[in-house]
Formats: sequence, structure tokens, C-alpha cells
Amino acid sequence: MTAQRWTRRDFFKSSGLTAAALVGGPAMLAACSRVDDGGGATASATAETGADPLARFREAGKIKVGVANEQPYGYRDKSGNLTGEAPEIARVIFKALGIDELEAEIVDSFGSLIPGLQSKQYDVIAAGMSITPERCGQIAFSNPDYAATTAFLVAKGNPKSIRNFEDIAKGGVKVGVLEGAVEKGFATSNGVAGDQIKVFPNQNAAFKGILAERVDAVALTSTSLRWTLEQQYADEPLEVTESFIPVVDGKEVVGAGGFGFRKEDTALLDAFNAELKKLQEAGGVLPIIEKFGFSATDVEKAAELTAQQLCSAT
Repeated sequence: MTAQRWTRRDFFKSSGLTAAALVGGPAMLAACSRVDDGGGATASATAETGADPLARFREAGKIKVGVANEQPYGYRDKSGNLTGEAPEIARVIFKALGIDELEAEIVDSFGSLIPGLQSKQYDVIAAGMSITPERCGQIAFSNPDYAATTAFLVAKGNPKSIRNFEDIAKGGVKVGVLEGAVEKGFATSNGVAGDQIKVFPNQNAAFKGILAERVDAVALTSTSLRWTLEQQYADEPLEVTESFIPVVDGKEVVGAGGFGFRKEDTALLDAFNAELKKLQEAGGVLPIIEKFGFSATDVEKAAELTAQQLCSAT
């Protein structure tokens, strides 16, 4: 599939970032579990004593990642294999760090990802999560590996003429968003009333919701919507609108996603960032994720940014 190209060339500046933050969503509670290092010790116990788990993950040869089963960011394919943009990048980076195996924990909703990481249900979020100041207050992020625009899933022909969140607010139509995702914040910041917003637990529920006419549109990244429509709903009377950059408080807000870590796992995060930088500089990111609908521009823009910039953007 060919990803839609960006229409603006200068929304990022290499010298800094002024408005590339996204509005985070609420989090949910999740269960707690432990990752055994093969020798009786656990990653949970390691964190509790203040030590970083990197050495133990290397010894065990595996690490557990949390995904939300959202295509194409992180999901299980028809054969049950873990794949997607984030797991495939993580697999390459962790292998370079001496950790050969990814174990997956599939959560019920996107909003469960951060609580699940905090409660040690898994050790890294590999779900294409947008880096926002609010989320940075809860967890640590790697530097971004992709940047994305927003779009709407609508009925064929776009009968409500939906192009942006302002159209939804003025038109009195209903929009679907994923629980814990940034699009709800985009909607409310642009005047969409609470009773116009329907929150779905996951991507599949949102697609089924618009088919059942529970909403008039679904807001997600353009890559996610186009990929899922092509791969799973190609025969349905749906289409994806032209992608755009949401505006909040008069500023364009561009999403860039990365991997989530617990704040105490600094050595693991630093090692991951070092390998990600090597991969970006070698031009190795695009060959891994292009098959999921990502473009060279998505990758190049992300490489200009850091998590620190995105976490501090206002």
C-alpha cells in the first residue's frame, strides 16, 4: 500500500519544536505480572531494588512488550504472530542489544497501555504511541521512529463533508475515537461537544461502529485508517478523508510516536535510543515499516525530533 504523502513541508524545524504535542487521553487500571529472567529473579524485583533490568533481559534473551492490537502499529496477524510497525522495529533493536525474543501482551484497549506498563504487566510499550507532554509525566519515551497526520474514516462519498474537527463541531455529527488516544483531545479542543464523541475500546470496534451508523466518522492517524480499510474492510462502503494536521489553540499539532518505558529503566531506554539512532542514520527504519503503509517522509520527520522536544512542547 502507498502511504499518503504530507502536504506541508516545514511543520518541523530542525532547530526546535513549538507545537508538536498531542493531547493525551485517560488511562485505565491494569493487572500486574512479572517477567522471569530464567534464573528465578524477575524484572519486577529488579525495578523494586532500583537496578535497571537491561542486563537481566539480556541474560533471559527475551522481553515482554505491550500492544493494543491496532493495525498497523502493533497486532497479531492471522497466524498469531506479533507484527506491526512498533514490534518489528523493537525486534531489530532488541536483537542488537542481545535480546532475541519479544513476548507480547495484548491489552483490551489503548487506554490500558500506560497503566499496564506501570504495573509491570510488560516492560515496553510497542504500540506506536504518540509522545505527548501528559504521557511523558507518566512514563519515559524513546525518541520517535515515525510521524503521522490525522484523517477520518467516513461513509463512501463523505456525505457529511467532514474534512476536519471544526466540520464535526459545526455539523453536529458524531465522531468515534479510541479510548486513551489523542483524537478525543483534538475533538474537544476544536469545539466538538461531549455528546458528539463516542469512545471505542479498540480499532475494530470503531470500524464496526461506523458501519452500524453509531458514528458518522472515526478519527485516527491516516496510516492506521488506510491500512485497516485496505486490509480488513476493503469491501465495505467506507473511505478515508484527505489527511491533515489538527490545530489546537491556533497551532498545528503533529503526532510523532515512539516506545514507552518505565521511568526507572534509564539504562534500557538509553541503550534503545542509541540503537534507534544507528538504525535511523543507516536508513534502516523505512525498509522495516514501509510495508505497513509508512512513507519516507514519516520516517525522515521523526528522525529530526527527540522525545525531550515532544515532551516539553507547548
